[in-house]
This record gives sequence, structure tokens and C-alpha cells, in this order.
Amino acid sequence: MRIGEVLSAKPSAEVVTISPDAGVRELIASLAEHNVGALIVSSDGTSVDGIVSERDVVRHLHHDGTVINNTVGAIMTDAVETCDEDTPLDELMKTMTDRRIRHVPVVHEGRLVGIISIGDVVKHKIGELQFERDQLDSYVHQT
Repeated sequence: MRIGEVLSAKPSAEVVTISPDAGVRELIASLAEHNVGALIVSSDGTSVDGIVSERDVVRHLHHDGTVINNTVGAIMTDAVETCDEDTPLDELMKTMTDRRIRHVPVVHEGRLVGIISIGDVVKHKIGELQFERDQLDSYVHQT
């Protein structure tokens, strides 16, 4: 199973991005509006300059209560783990587990083409397991 197959199964291919110059207040509003846990930081909407998550906001808020007045660029993670559409799902699952990350941008030829969340991975794996269970059940109950 490849990441491209997981991406194509998502209900929407839209990737929400935010500028590094945007304010943290705008970030929080966008996270809530789109009901997502992370946004790709991109100055042009196609490159990956960083990633910023709810976790980043909370951690910075813990250390500095004025973070709400800062920019996304000041709190984003700029060393971003990415994958491409040909990355095996199991490889990405290992990376997400080992690095303790929940969102991975999908990049093709330097352009942002999608984002995979841990929820997308779990949903896909559950679907695979249900299919296998149904196949085994059908085999066992053949007449």
C-alpha cells in the first residue's frame, strides 16, 4: 500500500496552508475553521516552509503567554518530515511513530500535493483489516 492510495481515498484533496507572516490568532482561527490539527506553513501555497500544529501553540503558550501576539514563523517547526505518493504506508507509519508526529505533508517534485494525518492512516488500516476479515469470513462460511 502506497501513500498515493491513501490520499486518493480522502474525501478532499485540499491542503490548508498559512503564511509564516500570519499571526498566531489567525492560525488558531484557521485550525478551528477547518477542524484540523495542523497547517502547512507556505509562503506560496505550494512549497513547504514548515508545519504548525495545535501542539506547537500549546507548548509555546506554556513557556510564553504572549505567544498569541507572535507570528506563525516564530512557532512553526521548520524541519519537516515529508513523504511522496510512492512512500509505502508501513514506512510512513513507522516514521510517524518513531518521530512522534501526527501530520506529514506529501510532496511531489517539490510541490505540496497533500497531507496525511495519523487519523488517515488509522482509517485506512481499519478498512484493510475489515476487508481481510470479510474475506476470511466468506472463505470459512463457504458452502
